[in-house]
Amino acid sequence: MQGKTLEPLTKRSMQLLKTLHEKGKSTNTYTLRVKQDELSNQLGISRQALNVHLRKLKVCGYIKTGRGFIDVTDKGLDALGVSSTPAFVLLKISPIKRIHVYEQIHKLAISKAFRIAGEIDALIMVEHENLDDVLKKLYQIDGIEDTLSYVTIEVIK
Repeated sequence: MQGKTLEPLTKRSMQLLKTLHEKGKSTNTYTLRVKQDELSNQLGISRQALNVHLRKLKVCGYIKTGRGFIDVTDKGLDALGVSSTPAFVLLKISPIKRIHVYEQIHKLAISKAFRIAGEIDALIMVEHENLDDVLKKLYQIDGIEDTLSYVTIEVIK
């Protein structure tokens, strides 16, 4: 995302943003549902200090907050160097090994996985940064007959 100016962040704010990203669940953003007490304990800071950092991240546009959730925005992902455009891996799976393959897919560092009908059996959505590691692990799973990988260039809508 070129042309965007990113405000400088303190080490603690970067740590908080990274924790929100890693522990969040990917939708179009990374959503974390956690109590502030739990999050402040994980970071080793007081709840008051956490609120100061959350407020700064929100004002800068790195996160959105609401009752019971914190979202990392595309701008927050940019600050972390994480792509907001995913890569997709299509899998052809041996019919007799499907259950085993699906169990192994659950263990991978991926955003989402879908079982689909047609010529291809599954579709995996993964961050660009994790694509190589995910492909290496997929190649080791018994029952995957073929893969096709597609890397997105930009979000259209």
